[in-house]
Amino acid sequence: MAVTWHCCSRSRNPEMPERPSDTHQPQPRLWLGSIEFSAFEPRNGRMQRHVQHRAALAFGYDGEFVSGARSGPLHPDSEHAARLQRQPQAERELRDTLLTLGFKIATRQSKALPESAGAPFELPNDNAWLRFVLNDLPTLRERGWEIVCAEDFAFDLTPVDDWYAQIHEAPERDWFDLELGIVINGERLSLLPILLNLLRSHPELLNPTQLARHRDDEQLLVPVPHPQAARRVLNIALTYGRLKPVLAALGDFYLREPGETTLRLATPDATRLNALQDLPLSWQGGERVRDLAERLRDIRTQPAQTPEGLNATLRPYQLDGLSWMQALRELEVGGILADDMGLGKTLQTLAHLLTEKNAGRLDRPAMVVMPTSLIPNWQDEAERFAPGLRVLGLQGVGRRKHFEHLQDYDLLLTTYALLPKDLEHFKHLSLHVLILDEAQYIKSPSSKAAQAACQLNARQRLCLSGTPLENHLGELWSLFHFLLPGWLGDIKAFNRDYRVPIERQANNERLQHLNARIRPFLLRRTKEQVATELPAKTEMIHWVELSDAQRDVYETLRLAMDQKVRNEINSKGVARSQIIILEALLKLRQVCCDLRLVNHTASNVRNAASGKLASLLEMIEELMAEGRRVLLFSQFTSMLGLIEQELQQRGIDYALLTGETRDRRAPVADFQSGKRQIFLISLKAGGVGLNLTAADTVIHYDPWWNPAAENQATDRAYRIGQEKPVFVYKMITRGTVEEKIQQLQLEKSALAAGVLEGRAAGDWKLAAEDIDALFAPLPGKRKGSKSS
Repeated sequence: MAVTWHCCSRSRNPEMPERPSDTHQPQPRLWLGSIEFSAFEPRNGRMQRHVQHRAALAFGYDGEFVSGARSGPLHPDSEHAARLQRQPQAERELRDTLLTLGFKIATRQSKALPESAGAPFELPNDNAWLRFVLNDLPTLRERGWEIVCAEDFAFDLTPVDDWYAQIHEAPERDWFDLELGIVINGERLSLLPILLNLLRSHPELLNPTQLARHRDDEQLLVPVPHPQAARRVLNIALTYGRLKPVLAALGDFYLREPGETTLRLATPDATRLNALQDLPLSWQGGERVRDLAERLRDIRTQPAQTPEGLNATLRPYQLDGLSWMQALRELEVGGILADDMGLGKTLQTLAHLLTEKNAGRLDRPAMVVMPTSLIPNWQDEAERFAPGLRVLGLQGVGRRKHFEHLQDYDLLLTTYALLPKDLEHFKHLSLHVLILDEAQYIKSPSSKAAQAACQLNARQRLCLSGTPLENHLGELWSLFHFLLPGWLGDIKAFNRDYRVPIERQANNERLQHLNARIRPFLLRRTKEQVATELPAKTEMIHWVELSDAQRDVYETLRLAMDQKVRNEINSKGVARSQIIILEALLKLRQVCCDLRLVNHTASNVRNAASGKLASLLEMIEELMAEGRRVLLFSQFTSMLGLIEQELQQRGIDYALLTGETRDRRAPVADFQSGKRQIFLISLKAGGVGLNLTAADTVIHYDPWWNPAAENQATDRAYRIGQEKPVFVYKMITRGTVEEKIQQLQLEKSALAAGVLEGRAAGDWKLAAEDIDALFAPLPGKRKGSKSS
C-alpha cells in the first residue's frame, strides 16, 4: 500500500479553513519535512551523512495557526478577540493523539521545518516513520487533519503502478538477459540500479536468515530516480513479500553488474526464475527460458521406460536416474550422476545410451573417458547388458588403426591418460554424449585430462562419480566447468563467493545458495536411501598400540618434523607449506604402519617393527578360522609387500592387486570364486571398477584425509548383489597422527554432505590448532594395554 498527499514547499501556505465561530474547535495541521546534512563523527573521524525528519503540529482558528500550550483569547488586540478563544482541552487531545502513535516532543533543534510550522515532534527511526505514513496517516486524514508535506520530506511516497519482467533470449541459446522493473506514473524503471543502491545501504538483505525475519507485509523505503526530472528522486515503499523472492533468486547477481539495467544469465540459471513465478509480474518475452525453468524444477516428473534390448531389470531408483539423464538431454544440459558406489551408475548410463539409439538419436558416437583400469569393466558390462551397442575400446598402440573409423561405432571407450595424446583425432569428432566416469579425475582444472575433455564437442555432457567432492569445493567447480562452462563463474569468483565463505567461515547461507544452483544438475542417492535390500554394514575402529621401538622412532621423528614444519609456516604461511606438512605427516604415518617403511635396516622382529602388523596378523588368523572373506586395503604398496611375506610364511593363499598388476581380471576371479580367501589391494588401484561381493570383511590398514577414498574401497564389497552383512575395520594407532586424521575425516565428510546432499556443512579448514594436534607428542603408554 502506498499513500500520497498534498505536497508543498516550505514557503507555500496551506489552504486555510473557513472563518470559525467563537466555539469552533481547533483545526489540526501536521506539517512533515526532512533535511539532509553532514556532521563530524568522532567514532570514525569522518564526516557522516545524516537525514533528520520532523513533524510540526499547529492548531487553526479562523485561518490563524498557533501552537504551544498557551490558552486564552487568540490575538487579544484584534477585533475578533472577544469571540475567538483557544480550546486547550481539544488541543491537548490532539497532541495526545500524536503521542499515542509513538511521537515524542522533539527537544533537538532542526531545520527540517520552519519554526512557524508548529510544535516539533519526532519518531525514533525510519521504520517508525514509514509505518506512520503507511498505516496511521490515512486515518488522520479521514479524521479531518490537514497534512502538509514539504518537498524534501523523505517519506512522501509515490505509488507503484505495476511490476514487470522482460527477457531477451540469445540466438545461440546459452544465455539470456533479464530486466526486472516497476512502473511509476506510466514510466518504466529498472530495478537493477535501484536494488544495487539499496543493497549497498542494507547489505543484510543478502542474508536469507535476516531477510526471513521480516514479515511479508513489512515495507522498506526505497529512493528511485524521477522518470522525468534527472536530479530528483521519488520515494516508494516495497513490501518484503515482493523483495524476498527477487533477492533470493537474483541477489548475488545484483552485485556483479554495476551500472547495468539488465542481468545477463547463463541458460541453466533459468531455474532462478521459478522464485519469481508467484509474483504478480507482467512478463514480456522469454517463453522458452521460462518453460526451461519449470522443466528443470520438475526435472524427473516424466518417468522413462526400460529400453528395449537392455538385459537387466532396472530398480526404481535406476529408472529415476535414466529419467533424469533423459530429461537433461531433452533440455540440452549436462549433469553429475553422483550415486554411491555399487548402485549401478554404469548400468544407468548404458540404459541412457541404448534409449538414445532406439530413438534414432545416436547418429554419432558417444564416448566414455575413464581410468585405464575400468576399460575391461565397461566392455564386460556393455556386452552383458547392452549387446546391441557397437563398442570400441581404444587402448594400446593398436588403437591408432581405428581412428579413421570412429563414426562406425555407438560407444567409444578411452582413458584419461590417452585422451590428451589422442586429442587431435577427437577434437573435430562430433559426439552425441560425452561421459566422464570417475569424473573426480578432472578435479584439477589445469590437468591435461581436464583441459582435453573441455575441448571435445558433444550434444550432452555427463559426469559419473560417487565422490565428486573429495577434498574441497574447487573440485566441484572443475566438474561444472566441464559440464556448463562459466555457469559457476571463473575460479576466482567461485572461490570468493562460495569456497572461502563455506570452507573457512562455515557460512550456511552461501552453502544453501550453492546447493540451489547445482540441485537440478546433480543426482545423488546413497545406499541407505535406495538399496534397502542390502544387508547391514558395521564400521568400527580397531585400536592398536605402537611397539616400544615405534614409539621411540615416532617421538624422535615428530620432534624433528614439528620444528621443520613450524619454520616453514613462519616463513611461508600454512597455505604455501603444504608440501612440507604432507611430507612430515607421511613419515609419521609410515612409522605407525611399520618401521621398515622408513628404515629398511630396521629390526625384522615383527613386534619391534610394527605393533599394527602384529595386531593385523592376529585378526587375520581369527577371520580365517571363521571362514571370512577379507579385503585388505593399504595406500603403501611396500606395506602390502611386508604383509605378503607374513602370509607366505603362514601358508595363507591371497590375491594381490596394485598399480603394477597387468591382468586385473585374474585376481578378481580368484577371489570371487573362492579360490583365495584374502585379497590385498592398494587403495589407489582398487578404489574403482571392482565388484567384490564375495567379501564380507574390509580392513583399512592405514587411514588418510579423504574419507571418500576409503568409502569407495569399502564399496567394492558393500554394493548391489551383496547378500551378507559387511564388517569394516579401520586400524588406528592410539595417540598418533592417525587418530588426528580420523577427526579431520569427519570434518571433510560434513563438507561433502553439505554440498552433495543439501545438508549444513561443518567448518572444515586446516587451522593452526590442527597443526598443533597433528604434531602433538604421544600420550603416556597405557599400562597393560593391548589391541582391541
